[in-house]
Amino acid sequence: MAVDFQRQIPASFERVQRNEYGYNAKQVDQFLQRARVSLESPKTAVHGIKSGDVRAVSFDPVKGGYSAAVVDAALDRLEDAFARRERDELIAAGGEEAWLREIGRLSGILRGRLHRPDGERFRRPAKNKTRSYNTLDVDNLCRDLIGYLEEDKPLSVDNVRRAVFRPAAGKDGYEESQVDAFLDRVVELMAAID
Repeated sequence: MAVDFQRQIPASFERVQRNEYGYNAKQVDQFLQRARVSLESPKTAVHGIKSGDVRAVSFDPVKGGYSAAVVDAALDRLEDAFARRERDELIAAGGEEAWLREIGRLSGILRGRLHRPDGERFRRPAKNKTRSYNTLDVDNLCRDLIGYLEEDKPLSVDNVRRAVFRPAAGKDGYEESQVDAFLDRVVELMAAID
């Protein structure tokens, strides 16, 4: 199934001022070229890309690079396109029941953590000076996610992608890496559903 890459990604990105930091243009262009091949003709891709790869990609900051906000928005659309294709491939291979089982499995894993009590959803960093996320901010988003998953309350996948939490220090907050990994799975689920 071919997908129109140009509808997902513009031909070029705006750059920030020469004295400001943006994304390394060469790295962005190389990744997007790989993504184009993977999206438009996946059987010819040497190193295929999946939605999780788009979500996890990062680029070095350089002066005068591509605008991070513009590239990030394009990457969100690209991730959604890959997620739709992955969903369609799963349905084509195993039927809609296979897709629903996978959604149910992932949803069950996430709900287990979401239903933990406030202040206990994630690990606390082992060291006192380690950066962490404010527990109240993270717990608020978790309650919004419960509303989305169980009560059909509206929540955009972009709200989760762009979630920002106030910083905390050490045991006063949740461990950043664990929260980030959990939110990656939430985005994976939401992109597959929507």
